[in-house]
Amino acid sequence: MTERQATFGAGCFWGVEARFRALDGVTDAVSGFMGGTLDSPSYRDVCTGTTGHAEVGQVSYDPDRIGYGELHDAFFDMHNPTTLNRQGPDRGSQYRSVIFTHDETQAEQARARIAALEEQHRWNDPIVTAVEPASSFWRAEEYHQRYLEKNGAAHCAI
Repeated sequence: MTERQATFGAGCFWGVEARFRALDGVTDAVSGFMGGTLDSPSYRDVCTGTTGHAEVGQVSYDPDRIGYGELHDAFFDMHNPTTLNRQGPDRGSQYRSVIFTHDETQAEQARARIAALEEQHRWNDPIVTAVEPASSFWRAEEYHQRYLEKNGAAHCAI
């Protein structure tokens, strides 16, 4: 097995991690932060909205069991990609819709998926999901890992 990684921001990372973890072929999903300027940010740092990080789920997957396109399907099904810096009650740039790509093939596939969804007019508003090169991934504090599994919370809150 050649395990691969994919990283998605779709609002609060608790739900992102849980949804990806439930997919057959996903070998791990971790809550964390990506896309900002501060090294080793804490949850409280990121929640200020000043670090530039997004809350993300970093997904490890077996491409022989689940394709990158199937991960996109799950990603676009789990959130509203047309709301800028907001998902449900969570507001701020840390909750932005973003696909962090780990190579040019992922970037091309992500852009193509967004274009195809736009052509289908699945949503009334334009998709605002950003496609950005993956940068340093910072694992969130341990109490955030598998948070919904442990606590059953409905959404993010400080």
